[in-house]
Amino acid sequence: MGVAAVSLTACQGLGMYSALDSAQLRVVDASPDAGVIDSYGNNAALAYNLTFGTVTNYIAVAPGVYQLAADRAGSRQTLVAGTETLAAGKQYTEIIGSSLANMRQTIFLDQATPAPEREIALRVVNETTRPGALNIYAVSMTSSDGRARSSTPLAVNLGPGASSGYIVMPMGTYAIDVTPTSAPLSSVTATLLSGAQLPYPSGAVRTVVLIDQQSPGTQQNPGSQQNAPQTGVQAIVADDADAP
Repeated sequence: MGVAAVSLTACQGLGMYSALDSAQLRVVDASPDAGVIDSYGNNAALAYNLTFGTVTNYIAVAPGVYQLAADRAGSRQTLVAGTETLAAGKQYTEIIGSSLANMRQTIFLDQATPAPEREIALRVVNETTRPGALNIYAVSMTSSDGRARSSTPLAVNLGPGASSGYIVMPMGTYAIDVTPTSAPLSSVTATLLSGAQLPYPSGAVRTVVLIDQQSPGTQQNPGSQQNAPQTGVQAIVADDADAP
């Protein structure tokens, strides 16, 4: 199971604004059994046909108060909604998470400026529904023999819906590894995710969203017990900012 970066181009009907004049909003579909969803802000479409595990590009919108809603795709049946004030010059991530019966909408303020030179900033959000609280590590894979040289805890006992906040660390190539809180990193059999090696260049700011590992076919049959999420974990790595 590797770290996946998925991008979906969103509708731009709300915004033709400069970065300084606008608020920037992206949407993540992290609900494993909600099916395909559409995203709206004040009844204007932000993105259509979001499937589990996708994240939109940042969408420029006018600053102000928004009713943000996730609807069942093509139906305008609202699954979850909330009100949020979006400020000019700020970046936000809206995560639609949890299971269909208990869907939640969480808005995070993103770091829009690059990390210091030769450093990176990583933030982890736990949007899994089955494993419970997690320990998350950034495992350095820069040794000459290709084996892990060191590991940095990004979060310990991170509960569902919680964020680690941004953690500054040296630039480099890292894998994201996840274990239950009851198991150490060295316990391979208990590892929920042993991610792919990804380079994080100087100044990179990234948000890692942990979601359920699904069986094939769940999106076609949302709510099916046969295709319920497995215990494992996937990771979406989303770009917040980069050095110019």
